Amino acid sequence: MTNSTRVLCAALAATFAAGGCTLAPNFKLPGLPVPNAWTAASANTEGPEAAELSWGDYFADARLRQVIELALENNRDLRVAALNIERARAMYRIQRADLAPSLDARGGQSAQGVPESISQLPSGDSYITRQYNATVAAAWELDFFGRVRSLNAQALESYLATGEAQRSARISLVAAVANAWLALAADNELLDLARQTFETQQKSVELIQRSFDAGAASALDLAQARTAMERARADTARYTSQLARDRNALALLAGTAISENLQASTLADALSTVADLPAGVPSEVLTRRPDVLQAEHLLRAANANIGAARAAFFPSISLTSSLGTVSTSLDDLFSSGTRMWTFAPTITVPIFHAGALRANLERSEIERNIQVAQYEKAVQSAFREVADALAERATISEQLDARHALVKAANESYRLSEARYRSGLDSHLALLDAQRSQYAAEQELIGTRLAEASNRVEIYKVLGGGWK
Repeated sequence: MTNSTRVLCAALAATFAAGGCTLAPNFKLPGLPVPNAWTAASANTEGPEAAELSWGDYFADARLRQVIELALENNRDLRVAALNIERARAMYRIQRADLAPSLDARGGQSAQGVPESISQLPSGDSYITRQYNATVAAAWELDFFGRVRSLNAQALESYLATGEAQRSARISLVAAVANAWLALAADNELLDLARQTFETQQKSVELIQRSFDAGAASALDLAQARTAMERARADTARYTSQLARDRNALALLAGTAISENLQASTLADALSTVADLPAGVPSEVLTRRPDVLQAEHLLRAANANIGAARAAFFPSISLTSSLGTVSTSLDDLFSSGTRMWTFAPTITVPIFHAGALRANLERSEIERNIQVAQYEKAVQSAFREVADALAERATISEQLDARHALVKAANESYRLSEARYRSGLDSHLALLDAQRSQYAAEQELIGTRLAEASNRVEIYKVLGGGWK
């Protein structure tokens, strides 16, 4: 065994012995900067957790599931998120390749013209020398201090963070599609209500007009009736426009046009398609949310980057070698006696960089501290989102009951006001007030039912469900 071979074997053994060594700080995940549980959480803890329940099981309506499938397949933002994952995977593979030696095959020719003034021929004439070579060259950085491994760990965590970002985008998209689908149903119902109210007010105006022509109604009664009718007509036009915008928004989320047979005609049909979800869970479930996991991976990447910055203070050793043949004639390139080899280990010791290495380490540590703050912020934001959703959920049933009671009372008030007006006991203004109260109560009931359904979607989203 030659001396150069012994050196190479010793270097390889040392490399394998120190293969798992890095200078990155020991990673410790910060504690959750939030309470252990939500004060507004439901006492009902039975049933699957949101992160374990797929959106296909949560949304029962086949139409909504089909719209969500279209969005997951065609949404451009989600497509960009998927491409970002592929890019991050490629970057990780590039960085990971630095752990292994690089091997290249090379071939070349060199020619040199020698003038008469330095000619070594007996005749003193100029001549041309040629040299052909074919080699296989290898290069490898011995990662004694874990610089390459730290960079590899950083690339891996960045790749995993990108994957969590894509999962988070899927959750947001599923929730956005469900909410847009519900909003479309609610606005469709509001449009039907406005049309019915307009038709009722139009008939009222016609009756009062005949009474006015006969001298039995005043001009004030006719003007008031027309005011109510025009308000309903304006609402009809407004909800018609809003319905078109809802369809456009749903088509944008889905990435394609949505046929009418996939849309809910009324909110009553849509409400039954959104399941309820137990929410009496500890705050540890936040650690399963993709956005929180993304922040955790970015924190791990920043921690690994500190190891690479620390390793830059230590010497780096590289091994470069080549094996091949060389000849002055192309025909004799692979003949016996033409074999050649080179072995060139190099060591680089940092001596003076004007504080650049120290500044790079400080930058890495500051970036790690920034990621700690970002992680804690992600947890706190997630906790607030869940707390807000649970706070609304705690009173939404009571709000619905109150809205139903209000509609019932408004309908009864309108019935009595109409009877008193026809009996001549009340003015037409009292009847119009009862009509407006009835109309507003029914609008508010639709809005509250939409809020209740959207709240269930929001709870599912903020608890980390919907990505499977």
